[in-house]
Amino acid sequence: MDTPVRSAESLNLFVNATQQFERALTWVDGIKEGIIDFLINPKRVIHVRFPVNMDDGSTKTFHGFRVLHSDVRGPGKGGIRYHPDVSEAEVMALAAFMTWKTAVVDIPYGGGKGGIVCDPKKLSRRELRHITRRFVSELGEAIGPHTDIPAPDVYTNAQTMAWIYDTYDRMHPGQNNLAVVTGKPLDIGGSLGRNEATARGSWYATEQLLKRKAVPGLDTLEGATVAVQGYGNAGSIAAYLFHDAGAKIVAVSDSRGGIANDEGLDPRKVIEFKEETGSVVGYPGATAISNEDVLVYDCDILIPAALECQVTAAVAANIKAKLIVEDANGPLTAVSDEVLRQKGVVVLPDILANAGGVVVSYFEWVQNLEYQQWSLDKVETMLNDKMCRAVDETVDCFEELQKKYSAGFNEGNPGPTLRDAALVSAIKRIADVVLQRDIWP
Repeated sequence: MDTPVRSAESLNLFVNATQQFERALTWVDGIKEGIIDFLINPKRVIHVRFPVNMDDGSTKTFHGFRVLHSDVRGPGKGGIRYHPDVSEAEVMALAAFMTWKTAVVDIPYGGGKGGIVCDPKKLSRRELRHITRRFVSELGEAIGPHTDIPAPDVYTNAQTMAWIYDTYDRMHPGQNNLAVVTGKPLDIGGSLGRNEATARGSWYATEQLLKRKAVPGLDTLEGATVAVQGYGNAGSIAAYLFHDAGAKIVAVSDSRGGIANDEGLDPRKVIEFKEETGSVVGYPGATAISNEDVLVYDCDILIPAALECQVTAAVAANIKAKLIVEDANGPLTAVSDEVLRQKGVVVLPDILANAGGVVVSYFEWVQNLEYQQWSLDKVETMLNDKMCRAVDETVDCFEELQKKYSAGFNEGNPGPTLRDAALVSAIKRIADVVLQRDIWP
């Protein structure tokens, strides 16, 4: 019997991350309370404030963050985002997600995240370069190839990573500094396949999930209808990968609004239209709809690929999709998760669904340390292997949790979800390393 949705809903990403973690812990036996506290809270939070001379002759002070959530399994790993709404709570949550994500796909990293409070749409290239370089200099030894390794995130890209690398390299002459950052241009150590990695990883994971018969009523992408909220890098590439696999893209959106066509949209033509006009809105032959309309559109698969906390409980109540593939970080609130569980909607969680980006970042890091560059075929084959293995482990864990639940374990709490299973796998993997390393001194 389903239990009522009891938790108050929060749009604070760190609160939601904590609620998800605490829910997963109800499925885990034998971890000491002190270890739990150590796993949930960040190891280090850095605030920096620095002045930058602007193009108009004025001077403006910027506020930046870098959070290292965990380095138990290896150096911190996580993106840097430039956005007006970046906050400490957001960055802390995203760093925690990275800790679980790297553990789920079993790569030797911990979780990190960074951000600068700014509006990149209102900044020139020169101003962005100065902000980036000054941010790196302020962080000093807090980042490094073996300590904490940034990557692209919201409104940062390969060019931003090139500036980070160049700044760090000038601060550490005479060393191989290529591995200080991933997502770089190919000519300075970037990896083939990195730009498409997040979307490609979510496609591989979805295909494997469907092969495992984990989504009732949906066994293949062939003929499946798909809606994508957020038509940026991850969302647009996911759209054409799913389309090429036989799915029909029926609705997409960006920050300005959405479009829909039940006969199907050509995702590559939509990308071209957006590049020409700045938005998908106005695409010929499509009906204009809102961002929220995309989330509740009549489709088989919903891909939230925008920002966090987009799917609230109220939105979840109206979702029609059978499967949600979280290409964004934290697009669902913890309360909406429970609403969807009770409706029978399967959620492929962010810490698994969008882990392809950090997996190929790991591949780039290894290539940099070894002065190599792998072929695209090798990168994609290894990515497929990592994602499919992680899906299989998560589904296996989910089935074990279901058996325990049916036998009376965790009685009084909601039944398990794939998110619970992914987090349980991650928590056990990290806790095992903590115990194997033992507590110092």
